[in-house]
Amino acid sequence: MKAILRDTFESTWRPQITEASIRRYVDTDIGGRFVERCGADMLVAEIGGEIAGLIHCVDDFVDALHVSSGFQRRGVGRRLMELAEREMAAKGFRQARLETDTFNEQSQSFYKALGYVEMGRYPDEEWQSGLTTVLFEKALGDPE
Repeated sequence: MKAILRDTFESTWRPQITEASIRRYVDTDIGGRFVERCGADMLVAEIGGEIAGLIHCVDDFVDALHVSSGFQRRGVGRRLMELAEREMAAKGFRQARLETDTFNEQSQSFYKALGYVEMGRYPDEEWQSGLTTVLFEKALGDPE
């Protein structure tokens, strides 16, 4: 799981954030600490015995979705999102929420294709790099 977070940090976030934010992420092992704190609650997708992706949700909020670059565009993220949405609906949540950033057009297109609708934009304070966060929501159907 830590390797997937390193991979997505390098490919997605590192090119977009400031050197100070990069140093803070690497020096304090933000991704590794996230896995240590929340890994037991993550859902993972395995392909050929390798973890291809992971998702972490808190109530109706998708806190993290990461797919290893070697497994992207193979349906891994879609299947993880579908599983998470089913679990949210089964727990009685009527909507799913998540955030991405404006620079990440690939993720925005992905979420829109899954039926998510943009609900707002605001400064991304997590990275302290002048980025803008996009909030998405999707209505969930009744559990089956």
